[in-house]
Amino acid sequence: MKFRLNKTVAAVSSSALLLMAVPAVGIASASSASTKPTFVIGYEGPLSGSNAQLGLNMVYGVELAINNANATGKLPFKLALAKYDDQGSNTYSPAQAQAAVAKKGLVAIVGPAFSGATRAAEPYYAAANIATVSPSATAAALATGIKNNNFMRVVYGDDVQGSADANFLVKTKGASSVYVIDDGSFYGAGLAQVVATDAKSAGASVTTNSLPQTCSPGYAPVSEYAAAATQIVAANPKAVFYGGYYCDFGLLLGALHTAGYTGAVMSGDGSESSALITGTSPASAANGVYLSAAGGGSGGNLTGKLATAYQKLSHFPAKGALYATQSYDATNIIIAAMQKISLKGSVSLIRYNLKNELHKITYKGLTGTIKFQTDGNLVGSGSGQINFYQVQSGQIVQVGHN
Repeated sequence: MKFRLNKTVAAVSSSALLLMAVPAVGIASASSASTKPTFVIGYEGPLSGSNAQLGLNMVYGVELAINNANATGKLPFKLALAKYDDQGSNTYSPAQAQAAVAKKGLVAIVGPAFSGATRAAEPYYAAANIATVSPSATAAALATGIKNNNFMRVVYGDDVQGSADANFLVKTKGASSVYVIDDGSFYGAGLAQVVATDAKSAGASVTTNSLPQTCSPGYAPVSEYAAAATQIVAANPKAVFYGGYYCDFGLLLGALHTAGYTGAVMSGDGSESSALITGTSPASAANGVYLSAAGGGSGGNLTGKLATAYQKLSHFPAKGALYATQSYDATNIIIAAMQKISLKGSVSLIRYNLKNELHKITYKGLTGTIKFQTDGNLVGSGSGQINFYQVQSGQIVQVGHN
């Protein structure tokens, strides 16, 4: 997972270190605990701005994993969380990455969350040998042709998801014609291109269009979408696919509803958020929309005691919190790798060794077995890793798995 921001929006300051509370249970004594070194795991993603909900889903997954690890009292170190708010923007992410690199004791990053922000931040993380384990950045180009990549992700890329989306529309839903729109972002354009290519290969006629992002706080010109909706109704495709994020997608859905479009509509994980429904006018215009997300081998949600603990932290339910589980797994694989390397010496050496260990380790997480290829992609074909959802009566409901 970028979008054009209102010029009046100020860049968010670099980082806020949040030390996790460590319960006394399981710790031998206060004096022994105090001798443990503290290391920092950072999170970079949107924590404010029009697409903040996706980032909030993730950061609480990171915090939950850190809390649980500290609470065992069994680690030879303590963990702290540093938050870096890039608003999902490739404009703000370089400054956040530089702040993370400069952070004393920081050994790895969960994120960045959005693909465009990741591309802009990676030169700084790569130069510092900081492993970035993303729960959600799916652009295929982030991993293509790179060896011993410092960037890794716990979900499959848009080459896998886009192909699954195209097959869902053409083969499962029987769409003989597909109108594919992208929002002009690194993520949205990349996903839309894969959908368009694979839908055509599957036998559908394909029309493409690009509508630059308009969503930012206080600025949402709907006129762009009204004109586009009129064109779509005139073309009368059997399905519409939107590559982009929920803020603008909600505007498009409202315009399609007003224009009277009745075909299938679908978008990817950038739109898979309850904020899509609240941001669509009328909200009922989101009903029936299909969404997809690279959810791993599970349904994608934290369950049981973890879900309860997550809600206590976040004050919203784990169910529907896209990428919370992936963030939990991304944090835990970093913690597992930390236990396999020497944590003595300079932070630069620790970062380097941790990145290398992450390329070796195999970790069984909530989303399945995680092992990285040299380019940072997950090992495996990605078959069975894409979840499909539909908005039904104002709720996002899982309706399939590919």
